[in-house]
Amino acid sequence: MTKCFEVSVESGVAHIQLCRPDELNTMIEEFWFELPELIRSLDESGTVRAMVISSTGKHFSAGMDLSVFSGDGGLLGGSGVTEQGRQRASLFQLVLQLQDSFTSLEKARVPVLAAVQGGCIGGAVDMVCAADMRYASADAFFCVQEINIGMTADVGTLQRLPKIIPDGVARQLAYTGERMPAGRALEVGLVNHVFENHEALVDGVLEIARTIAAKSPLAIWGTKEAMTYARDHSVTDSLRQMAAWQSGMFQPGDMMECFAAKAEGREPVFEGLPARQPS
Repeated sequence: MTKCFEVSVESGVAHIQLCRPDELNTMIEEFWFELPELIRSLDESGTVRAMVISSTGKHFSAGMDLSVFSGDGGLLGGSGVTEQGRQRASLFQLVLQLQDSFTSLEKARVPVLAAVQGGCIGGAVDMVCAADMRYASADAFFCVQEINIGMTADVGTLQRLPKIIPDGVARQLAYTGERMPAGRALEVGLVNHVFENHEALVDGVLEIARTIAAKSPLAIWGTKEAMTYARDHSVTDSLRQMAAWQSGMFQPGDMMECFAAKAEGREPVFEGLPARQPS
């Protein structure tokens, strides 16, 4: 049990729901520890083949909770050091820790799908940019809220968003703090599909996740590794990475199972991924 999330696993799909709708699913201190622990635990099991992050209530998430910034009790006040240089070093380490919370989505061996309803604001944009794919309900909107409160977004939006949508569009969002509605998000490629309402959104994204979960988990892992690597490297380097991956990971077992299942008129059955050692 966690304070910020409810989790269920069925047919290889883990459904992770933000569960503080009365507080607009803001990201309190516990959020930043619970999310990466959940992602890593599900990934390490080797039985989960896809993850869906959805939310509850009117809005997906209003982003960072103000309590994180407040007084000695917040994350920003808990370093215990007084000298200025050490305080700055502590803040540097904290920002890296917050960034790693969302990077855990990229590091997971299985695809992570984000289902967004209502507002996806501030830190929530950072989070969904780290997912493999994003989907929205018709009432959804996205807002890089940080610029509206006098700060620079610092946990992933500015680094990932321009690699998802055109650079100029990303810059306009980041410079103006304006809202991007679901229709425009679909138009520029931020989301893959817009569903009529929240219920249809969650049902539809879970169905996509089940489709992914039915594929060879080893082939899916290799595909995610290759595409994430290629995003950040040259074509030449990425081709070499792919050759190295295939020379070690590609074995004919899953391919033979696909052929056999098709010939026998059944769904293929694949062995799960090996359990991952905790990092």
